Amino acid sequence: DVIKLGMEGDGVVNLQNRLIELGYYDGEAHGICDATTVKALKSFQNSCGIAADGICGHRTYSALDGDDESYDEEGFGFPNYSRTVYVEATAYSSAEPGMSGYTATGTLCRHGVIATDPNFIPLGTKVYIPGYGYAIAEDTGGAIVGNIIDVAFDSVAECYEFGRQFLEIYIIE
Repeated sequence: DVIKLGMEGDGVVNLQNRLIELGYYDGEAHGICDATTVKALKSFQNSCGIAADGICGHRTYSALDGDDESYDEEGFGFPNYSRTVYVEATAYSSAEPGMSGYTATGTLCRHGVIATDPNFIPLGTKVYIPGYGYAIAEDTGGAIVGNIIDVAFDSVAECYEFGRQFLEIYIIE
């Protein structure tokens, strides 16, 4: 069963106990999926390369059970990639005042798009970003130079939650 914020019961107790065992949760296993539980779950998901949505579903259960294989957002094995690069990642959304709804390549700005320096990551390149998922380089920006990328989200709130991160991303060629 899926566990998310506000749920209660034995499943939540089991989740909290497993997060305690793994060192992600400092609280007691009281059986209520509260903000502290969700924060610990997101931290665990980030460490596994799972979308850090704070919801415990199939992929998260598999990782909690100690499966050796990492899973992407679609539940498949970790992507085949040609190389990794370290980037400074910021976030943007077309919902921000003054932002265009379209990318430099003419597509809609949406989750799954990144802005890159085309000299560093060419437009059209597919990437995998742990904690975010698959994306395609479809946009550019004035402050996007070298190993800086801008990750698109559907809401400004998601942008603030993502913040600025230094990540290793996977180039899929």
